Amino acid sequence: MTRHDPQASEPPGRTSAGFSQRIFPPHSIAAIAAELRQQGIDPSTVLDGTRLGIAQLESHTTRISYRQLDTVIRNALRLAKDPAIALRSGARMHITAYGMYGYALLSSATHAEARDFAARYIRVVGPFCDFGLSYEGETVAATFQPMHWPNPTESVHRFAVEFALAAHLTTIRDRSGQGFGFSRVLLDYAPPPSTVAYQSLFQCPVLFNQLHCGYEYARNDGPRALADPRTHAMAREMCEEILGEVNSAGGVAADIRRILIEQPGSYPSIEAIAGQLDIYPRALRRRLEAEGTSYRDLLAEVRMRLAIEYLRKTRMTNEEIASRLGYSDAANFRHAFLRWTGRNPSEFRSDEGL
Repeated sequence: MTRHDPQASEPPGRTSAGFSQRIFPPHSIAAIAAELRQQGIDPSTVLDGTRLGIAQLESHTTRISYRQLDTVIRNALRLAKDPAIALRSGARMHITAYGMYGYALLSSATHAEARDFAARYIRVVGPFCDFGLSYEGETVAATFQPMHWPNPTESVHRFAVEFALAAHLTTIRDRSGQGFGFSRVLLDYAPPPSTVAYQSLFQCPVLFNQLHCGYEYARNDGPRALADPRTHAMAREMCEEILGEVNSAGGVAADIRRILIEQPGSYPSIEAIAGQLDIYPRALRRRLEAEGTSYRDLLAEVRMRLAIEYLRKTRMTNEEIASRLGYSDAANFRHAFLRWTGRNPSEFRSDEGL
């Protein structure tokens, strides 16, 4: 079997951007800094630990990573006086902040085309959450998944979802009119301190402790007033190029997550995974270290995600879940889940009303 040179560049075709690659525009960080300034807080303090300056947020050449965004989120949670900081920051994300992605949305021929474009190319803007669309008669349903903050019991997860929800509402209103609104919002966490702000912003039923995050609204597939085929074709072509760059920067961690998720309960060793990826084990460890993670961390993340899914969506016992996740017994699973979430599995199910 031919091995890759440890110094060789990553091959194309990744499906998820890595955590440390600086490939995204800084508009989301700029929105958070602007909201903190509105609250009377020095916006430069939210950049502590990022090696970014406020002036860089205004430059079209600046690129950020998810690692820097994670640092900003945690700083904002610590600094903000308002518990609705994420909602208010996300609401600042007007469609023109997204560059070519925004222009492509504005120039789409129909609302249906704009929706499909948004879902296909969302990763070019470095989103807090990935999302997918489905249709139930005359209702559009969008489902969210935070890109790097999977634990619904953590405040960073809630921040990512709140920011994304508010940003989606603002951008859809920019392209559809200020009369647009969600018909329902669904969230996979308990009611937070900012619950009142949810009602004020969304003005629709908001359901907590659900199986997933997302929103619904009335379907409209009709033509758009600002449709422009030439502008849309140009913007789409540029977004396709950017998406290729984002995918190629995805990092080996994304491949390992995929392999682990596809083989629940029979997780391969890092040596076996290295063989599947055609990389020497030592080189694989180095790449993971460069991306700020490790095989052990990735395995814990995948187990946590799957455990939460099993507890929420099935009636499997702790013993059955432990076996499915590759633990020797239920006690080891309970200890791990407590370490991840601060609650044991029974408490989690009880708190979620399951």
